[in-house]
Amino acid sequence: MLNSWDKWMSKKHNKVKERCQKGIPPSLRGRAWLYLTGAKVKREQNKGRFEELDNQPGDPKWVDVIERDLHRQFPFHEMFAARGGHGQQDLFRVLKAYTLHRPEEGYCQAQAPVAAVLLMHMPAEDAFWVLVQICEKYLPGYYSTGLEAIQLDGEILYALLRRVSVVAHRHLKKHKLEPILYMTEWFMCAFSRTLPWSSVLRVWDMFLCEGVKILFRVGLVVLKCMLGTQEKVKSCQGLYETMELLKKINPQYMREGFLVQEIIELPVSEKDIEKEHQAQLRRWKENHGDLNCKSPPRMHGAKAIMTAEPPSRQELRQRPTIIVESPLASKTDVVPEDKAKGRIKTTNENGQTTVFPTEEIVNPSDPSPALEHMTIQGSEESLSSAEQDTYL
Repeated sequence: MLNSWDKWMSKKHNKVKERCQKGIPPSLRGRAWLYLTGAKVKREQNKGRFEELDNQPGDPKWVDVIERDLHRQFPFHEMFAARGGHGQQDLFRVLKAYTLHRPEEGYCQAQAPVAAVLLMHMPAEDAFWVLVQICEKYLPGYYSTGLEAIQLDGEILYALLRRVSVVAHRHLKKHKLEPILYMTEWFMCAFSRTLPWSSVLRVWDMFLCEGVKILFRVGLVVLKCMLGTQEKVKSCQGLYETMELLKKINPQYMREGFLVQEIIELPVSEKDIEKEHQAQLRRWKENHGDLNCKSPPRMHGAKAIMTAEPPSRQELRQRPTIIVESPLASKTDVVPEDKAKGRIKTTNENGQTTVFPTEEIVNPSDPSPALEHMTIQGSEESLSSAEQDTYL
């Protein structure tokens, strides 16, 4: 599928969507997210950009804040458990690079868990470009000063709740519980700090394929399940009790199988969200004036991103994440006159030539101790690379 990604997205997008709903295989998840978000194309169009940003010192204001946040991200995950370990180092690199890429936006604490989830599945450079796509295409304006975009989406969520659960909507209205009080972390962290890990991955598979409507559906399912009947709202007779209830979501509603099925069946579409978005924009202008943050238009999923910015086949071509050179991969040129003298010239990729006596050349078909030593050494090199790249 990844080898002909443009054809699948243009002609068989529903099949791609179904596979994401069923769950992307762990071995393919990192690469699939890279393609779904358009980050693969972005990376190819900006070769060397991440390395350039990575080598810059960064704004001290943001560097200090990022460093203080590193140990808070998934502290029990082996990748981020050690202070100063490779996980925290890569997380710092990605977040610092983003502040340099978008200096007008800088750093927001909610970006850290998003970047951490990405780093569990891909190298730092890929994680950076996926983060860029999430911030610019999927959730534009979410991490800007003032949080206007998240406030707007909170009002959209509240309006859509009236269609999904009248009881829950009436309860929140009665106690004047503003959406931003309970949905900010849900949406800004894409539920990575709320749901069990297996459910997080399934939600992200669908979110990166279909867009922000998945986050709205998850939020609506949670509100409906927690506050959808008279019996349930009786147990929380005030604002404080309701907030506590929404902080401790019943585990049965967050189970992977139950939640995914509810998300798929909930009838909330991109058109519903955009219609309500326009209504909330008009209301915002009446009450607050124009938005201070001019964000780019939101892209509803992978197909919308590819349609807006059609990639070339070259930009979609897969390349290996890790390349391990074989110790026997050097080019060996046997020149007749050298062979007559009992010598063989070996030229490596750098153009350097080394002359060996013929008796020192190892025959690959001969399982001699020298060849066994070289094979073991190559295996150890491969293992070392794989150990460093825990996302594979």
